[in-house]
Amino acid sequence: MENLKIIARIYNDYTEKFGIPRQSGIIDIESKIIFEPEFRNREAFRGLEQYNYLWLLWDFSESHGEWSPTVRPPKLGGNTRMGVFATRSPFRPNSIGLSSVKLKKIEFTQDKGPVITVLGADILNGTPIYDIKPYIKYADSHEDANNGFALSDISDSLYVEISENMLSVVGSEKRDILLKILSQDPRPAYKQDNQTEYGIKFAEYNIKFKVNGKKLTVTEIEKEKEP
Repeated sequence: MENLKIIARIYNDYTEKFGIPRQSGIIDIESKIIFEPEFRNREAFRGLEQYNYLWLLWDFSESHGEWSPTVRPPKLGGNTRMGVFATRSPFRPNSIGLSSVKLKKIEFTQDKGPVITVLGADILNGTPIYDIKPYIKYADSHEDANNGFALSDISDSLYVEISENMLSVVGSEKRDILLKILSQDPRPAYKQDNQTEYGIKFAEYNIKFKVNGKKLTVTEIEKEKEP
């Protein structure tokens, strides 16, 4: 993207694409936005604290390449093709993502300048941010909007079965978020069966699981060894 400037990067516990929620706002994971030196002018943030939600425009940095006119949306099981402009697929003519997140706080630090903490991002750790705009309720929320073919209810989640012994491996501050990620069924939409053991990486943990019907059973949790 030659004409777009990276203004910041976002940092969180989503260390790989597999397992990231398919939409923003579903899981209240905490992320920090740290700005490039050129954009650390405090004046650029004046008034931002008056809002409680933000729009983030960001780079699908792991999905650069040729775009496709049709894609297979996970909502349709990964087998039905729809036009790319009718989806939020990363395989677009321009790899720009759009997410609505909740503003938690703005800190002005000596070493990193303004640091914004947000909740609900569906963005990979280290992803470049192109722009930040306030979310305005009267303009950005439409009660009569329909969901097209994206009809799944986010409350239709999996029951997560995990032993106390395995859960104790995970730091207490990350347990609730991990359980929510698993309950949203992080399996690829095109490959779902009750025989395969799947794995995701979250923060410093490697998690393996199986799914049978509406129950997800965690089979292993391993914390990565410090270098």
